[in-house]
Amino acid sequence: MSMSARLGSEHLTVPRARMMVFCVAAIGTVIRFILLYTTKGSADVSIFLGFSEEIEDSGPIRIYEQPLPWLPVYNHPPLAGWILLGMSELNGMGFSFAALIRLPATLADAVSSMLVFEILRRRTSVHSAMGCAWTVALSPLLIAISGYHGNNDPVAVMLAIAAAYLLVDKKRPWTAGLVAALSVSVKFVPVVTLPILLVVAARSGRQALLSFCAGLFGLTAFIWGPVVLTVPAALKENVVDYQGQPWPIWGLMRFADLLGISESSIAFAQGEGHLFFVLLCVAIGIWLVWRRPDEAPVVVGLTLALLLLLSTAGAVQYLAWAAVGMSATGLWQGLAYNAIVGAVAYMVYTGPSPMFWNEDTLSLAVFGWTVLALGIASGFRKVLARPQTATPLHPPPHPLHPSRARLTLCGRPEPDVRVGHASGTPRVLPGSRL
Repeated sequence: MSMSARLGSEHLTVPRARMMVFCVAAIGTVIRFILLYTTKGSADVSIFLGFSEEIEDSGPIRIYEQPLPWLPVYNHPPLAGWILLGMSELNGMGFSFAALIRLPATLADAVSSMLVFEILRRRTSVHSAMGCAWTVALSPLLIAISGYHGNNDPVAVMLAIAAAYLLVDKKRPWTAGLVAALSVSVKFVPVVTLPILLVVAARSGRQALLSFCAGLFGLTAFIWGPVVLTVPAALKENVVDYQGQPWPIWGLMRFADLLGISESSIAFAQGEGHLFFVLLCVAIGIWLVWRRPDEAPVVVGLTLALLLLLSTAGAVQYLAWAAVGMSATGLWQGLAYNAIVGAVAYMVYTGPSPMFWNEDTLSLAVFGWTVLALGIASGFRKVLARPQTATPLHPPPHPLHPSRARLTLCGRPEPDVRVGHASGTPRVLPGSRL
């Protein structure tokens, strides 16, 4: 290493790198704000405006059972309804609804950038952590989706990764449970991360598990409870059983369409069969985090990326599911995915309709899917190979555990006593004095 590189490495302290990430995140936020105030956004902005007007009439609970002949199915969790109600009130006071609906995702991207830095600085070099955080802040994909499209996917992803960070790196299980509850209350997609977080909490000890569950289930009951008690069937049909947009424009369904697989088989995969792919994502995430619980923040990001990879549905905003996770995996993975799939988003948004992808866009999307697959595989390998750097999650062993070489009673060293494997009776090791 040259002298200048060595000096640069020494001068780049964590506080200085954090400030640089904050500044770049601020620049990314300004870019999103420019889009937010100079464009009308995608069709989703008008759809959310229609939802907010209906919520103002029927309320955020009864909205699920209302016929909406001029709008798509209202498939958003309960917290989204209360947010839309607040935005409707602000819109009545003169604030632009088109700007308000894109504001949460815009701010969430800045938080995600800081999260990626904090997560990776504990697991890799400060330079690498800073570069990956910059990738999130300046991601053309996230700029397009958060600053232009207008949907909650970036918010839900940020909250899911924040929950894992709070649980593993900050050792705050109760707060992590609250944040996890918020993630699935904004968008139902992060439900695949809840089993992963529960496994990590369980491996952290009984107290951590109880605290995490108290936060998770307590806030979930508070947010979801009124809707579950009032319109349970409508909530299940609209939110829990929602299978996504059925257009064969991305991933597995695009390949099925190219291979000429029958429409009935595609319909089954997008219907009842999609649960298999969801459960596969959950199972792989649990296996990874069981092997490496200290890597839970990265595993959560990878699981959301895997959900996109295996998704049987397709829509532009879904592409945000993997943006932060790929950046938390590594620099080239994040740069490649966000640049290529960001180009896909740009081509879609500048086209005639977000639902219409021309052949060039579809071909680039296939390339982006391949890059995503390679990035996920690389991420799995890195998670399993990276040396453990976080504080061990297991509680310290019991004083009589065989791993304790010496015991101390009343401050005096005692003989090295261990429990025999067969009889369970104490035995004194050679060299110990009674």
